[in-house]
Amino acid sequence: MKKKVISLCSVFVAIASSYAQFTNVQISNVNDPEEVSIAINPKNTNQMVVGANIDNVYSSSNGGLSWNVNTLNDPNNGVWGDPCIFNDTSGAFYFVHLSNPPAGNWVDRIVCAKSTNGGLTWSGGTYTGLNGAKVQDKAWTAVNPANNEIYVTWTQFDVYGSSSPVDSSIILFSKSQDAGLTWTTPKRISSVAGNCVDSDSTMEGAVPTVGPNGEIYVAWVGPYGIQFNKSLDGGNTWLPHETFVSTFPGGWDYNISGLQRCNGLPITLCDISGGPNNGTIYINWSDQRNGSMDTDVWIIKSTDGGNSWSAPIRVNDDPPGKQQFLTWMTIDQTNGIVYCVFYDRRNYSSGNMTDVFLARSIDGGNSFTNYKINQNAFIPSPNVFFGDYIGIAAHNNVVRPVWMAYNGSTLSAWTALIDGVSLGIEESNITAYSPVELYQNEPNPFNTTTWIKFNLHQPSVVNLIVSDVLGHTVSTLFQNEKFNAGNFDYIFNASAEKLSAGIYYYTLSCNEYKITKKMVVY
Repeated sequence: MKKKVISLCSVFVAIASSYAQFTNVQISNVNDPEEVSIAINPKNTNQMVVGANIDNVYSSSNGGLSWNVNTLNDPNNGVWGDPCIFNDTSGAFYFVHLSNPPAGNWVDRIVCAKSTNGGLTWSGGTYTGLNGAKVQDKAWTAVNPANNEIYVTWTQFDVYGSSSPVDSSIILFSKSQDAGLTWTTPKRISSVAGNCVDSDSTMEGAVPTVGPNGEIYVAWVGPYGIQFNKSLDGGNTWLPHETFVSTFPGGWDYNISGLQRCNGLPITLCDISGGPNNGTIYINWSDQRNGSMDTDVWIIKSTDGGNSWSAPIRVNDDPPGKQQFLTWMTIDQTNGIVYCVFYDRRNYSSGNMTDVFLARSIDGGNSFTNYKINQNAFIPSPNVFFGDYIGIAAHNNVVRPVWMAYNGSTLSAWTALIDGVSLGIEESNITAYSPVELYQNEPNPFNTTTWIKFNLHQPSVVNLIVSDVLGHTVSTLFQNEKFNAGNFDYIFNASAEKLSAGIYYYTLSCNEYKITKKMVVY
């Protein structure tokens, strides 16, 4: 929870150096954005929405290359952060958030706004969970693809921050069967209560997910580690007692140098891709079981509907002894690939310099490959609230992580343009003895035209093509053309080739040599 500040509305985009492995795009640096959540419209992956504390909302219609910056307004319920952005089966976007109503009590309900135009405008909010002055906190959602039901789970505090033993925290569930217009009376799904301190012994982090047959799975953490419950009838009935998943050594509320506060709350997702890991439930979190200076990111999984669980699997693949924290997870439901994003300090011997890493698993969470995805490291300030989570979404190999950075005076929200097909495929390099050199196109990213330059050390037969992320040729610039030795350049016009915004590759073939580089059209 933090003090609300007044925003400035503008359209702003900043793109980091073209020589980064992953193009970074600044979403906004106004109105102190933190606790970022993102959704990608599965019916149009160029359409994306990001929410951030307290009332920031950003929309993109070109795959995240540029963003419209706005604020969410709800005069009846108020907007007080903890954003959760998601889509229903129609492609509509939803923004679930906490409340600050003019007539009522601070954060006394869970509110849901809806947008049917890609996040440009939003309906007035509907709500669930109103229970007098009790605090309703940290909601998250899932959508059943079979019937478009929306499921939401959250924490109810009797009295937020109270250390009195008579005050407790529990996990609640509600659903909407009419696209967010109305909500069912909340059900308690945690039989065991926590305290209200908002720390290790408080029930927090309830994230629902839907299984391949409409099962609803939820996990959270509290004084007895990670707990799990499920419903097989659309949330009408639940297990009478939650089941134990894993210990949570050190607790979910832990310290990270340079942050005002940090947590390792769990994220629960289920693979419904129809692939080899269909039905696998994953829970992702971070903890300090290896010591306060060695925070790690973990995943545990179940292949039998939550009846049994694997041993925890370490997601960050660096040697022990460095800090990884504030993780989030997504599954690309078109292929079952699991992605986690988290902050990472593996590249620094000391201090609070922080990077952002992406971890990817193509084998059902058994192993992960890690990639540094930020262009510029940053140092957070303990005097600036940095939020409790970051986010990531993926659909049909369009992968968009979102995170916060800090430049010493200003918080900003960022994304990286990542395509799952080419992720991890290094661009070709050549030796000093190669007779050909291909240079990075300039400018990059570009909107209309860019220069593609190459150097031949000897006469050669040249092929130069442009392909999309699936490897399909979209333009042939040279085909079996004979060139003498020398420097050459080509002005490539993306508009003339009718290329939409996105990531492309250009490949130069000369005799037995082939070199590929990446370029971005916005």
